[in-house]
Amino acid sequence: MTSEALRQARRIVIKVGSSLVTNEGRGLDEAAIGEWCRQMALLARGDDGLGRREVVMVSSGAIAEGMKRLGWARRPHEVNELQAAAAVGQMGLAQMYETKLREHGLRSAQVLLTHADLADRERYLNARSTLMTLLQYQVLPVINENDTVVTDEIKVGDNDTLGALVANLIEADLLVILTDQRGLFTADPRRDPRAEFVHEARAGDPALERMAGGAGSSIGKGGMLTKIVAARRAAGSGASTVIAWGREPDALLRLARGENIGTLLVAPTQKTQARKQWMADHLQLRGALTVDEGAAAKLRGEGKSLLPIGMTQVEGVFSRGDVIAIRDAAGGELARGLANYSSAEARLLCRRPSSEIEALLGYSAEPEMVHRDNLVLMR
Repeated sequence: MTSEALRQARRIVIKVGSSLVTNEGRGLDEAAIGEWCRQMALLARGDDGLGRREVVMVSSGAIAEGMKRLGWARRPHEVNELQAAAAVGQMGLAQMYETKLREHGLRSAQVLLTHADLADRERYLNARSTLMTLLQYQVLPVINENDTVVTDEIKVGDNDTLGALVANLIEADLLVILTDQRGLFTADPRRDPRAEFVHEARAGDPALERMAGGAGSSIGKGGMLTKIVAARRAAGSGASTVIAWGREPDALLRLARGENIGTLLVAPTQKTQARKQWMADHLQLRGALTVDEGAAAKLRGEGKSLLPIGMTQVEGVFSRGDVIAIRDAAGGELARGLANYSSAEARLLCRRPSSEIEALLGYSAEPEMVHRDNLVLMR
């Protein structure tokens, strides 16, 4: 990923860790949060001279801030205590981001997610739709894991992983992980004087995980290893990752200008290629739609979304978010995609214009049956 590619990144997920957000557990670092918010506002408005970016923040710190407010010196282990700390700390964390972003003329929204929100296809699409709508209205989402209700069975586990999952969710171009270290070294520089700094590598290279090792601090859960694994996960949808020191002056602005800061882990697959490969090879089909010649021509020749008016037949039983086949009138598989409506709803929508969806179903999730972003041609 060249400096030019960094400059061209339009959709960016930024993740900051607990030790940075809370100044090593001493409470929310107002100055640091204010500085990140200033830079994010400049990127979101395009005031850096390189065009407007879509920016999403994934911020740790709720539990750490709750610990501070509750007077706890060490991170608890009991789930109920962690949830209580999160409930107390989340109030201050959200308020801090809202205040600092508003100071720079940017609106914000709090979004709390669990692994279940990202594992279930319908909830996944709902979360994606919410985030994309917020970005459309130039609202900056501030995301954290919903630690107040999360359990071992449904938790993501750490916000490095959550940052990668969000990058996949919104098909980001770049994941920036701000941490309390400069980036990745070939070994622990505190123990090995021969350790060399890694400026650039390929995300997913097994050697990187051997270099990282180690564990997190007493404040946060993630170490360098979780960041390397997160970069590998983000690369699955074509997003490259930068791991950089969070207190580097103007780090976000300089990265957006293509400056070589931190460790760049390049996604080996282009975003569009990764998306199409995932759609074509790794999903089981739950049903099928047959479309008329006009819809087939628009899909095949113009790369359009599939609208209900072009559908002639529905097969199988599927839910919103399931993968379905799209067939032409001769029965050949033309495309695959993620359904915005269930099979029962799709049968009601066949041959009907999108303007009638709400009247027919009582609600309207999307005007398309399958959006072009969630569709891959098979021939």
